[in-house]
Amino acid sequence: MESNRANLVVFSETLANLAKADPSVMVVTSDSRGSAKLVPFGESYPDQLVEVGIAEQNLVGISAGLASTGKKVFAVSPACFLTARSLEQIKNDIAYSNNPVNVIGISGGVSYGALGSTHHSLHDIAVLRAINNIDIILPADNFETQQAILQSAASNHPVYIRFGKKAMQDIHKPNTKFKIGKAIVVCEGEDVAFIATGEAVYPAALAARQLAAQGISSTVVSMHTIKPFDIDVLLQVAKRSRALITVEEHSIFGGLGEACAGYLQEAGVHIPFKRVGIPDEHTVTGNQNEIFEHYGLSENGLAKLAKSLLK
Repeated sequence: MESNRANLVVFSETLANLAKADPSVMVVTSDSRGSAKLVPFGESYPDQLVEVGIAEQNLVGISAGLASTGKKVFAVSPACFLTARSLEQIKNDIAYSNNPVNVIGISGGVSYGALGSTHHSLHDIAVLRAINNIDIILPADNFETQQAILQSAASNHPVYIRFGKKAMQDIHKPNTKFKIGKAIVVCEGEDVAFIATGEAVYPAALAARQLAAQGISSTVVSMHTIKPFDIDVLLQVAKRSRALITVEEHSIFGGLGEACAGYLQEAGVHIPFKRVGIPDEHTVTGNQNEIFEHYGLSENGLAKLAKSLLK
């Protein structure tokens, strides 16, 4: 695992390549081209970028209108505001009306750190899971980022993709295949399974490596797509493991952990199980790493939890 670039840089470069080949590719932003690393895109393709200012509801409505005329639209805004202020427009103008907009939530989870709860998006997976006709994707590294953008652009289907801010790490082996709706098994073991999504996959992979040095084998799954959910991989992993931990940069309510718990219960799979995420409280103040450490989303926190579950 090596340091890499921020996934928003990869997102912007991938989008620019798409726009160069296809003039129907459009980006709509709400005063966020700088934070989304889209300044070079706007300079190269000024006629393919629409700036609406800080008006997220307008952003979604305009994006839906453009998509209805055949444009391939990427609506880009901070995840916390995009999925809260514009929820009605996402539900009605995009999902219900089946306008294939790529809704891009940037600075997701607790990326804004010390700016606090107003700027954290710990609700977005939960609210969008309850809306029919929109996929939900949280890339874990730059490979997943690039593939998610390319495949969503070609899918002609509404999709929400959430990105963080920091530099990403290379998680996957060469020749790994990515497909929306199909989880990726990062490594395999028989003791504990980590089902993680987005930026939480990397600390889970580090915890697996730490546990391996202590003779404990781990499976790590990048559940990059929350909808549609890869139930088959979840059940396969759970049936061959002694304990299962879900890891997400999101509230423990309504996200990855509750999805896994529901599918396991329906299938009659009983296993020591723990959700790791943000509990029902005002999030502590700090940067992303400090918040991860506080809530057990770190390498050490996950390794400690795994050993306690296995006992």
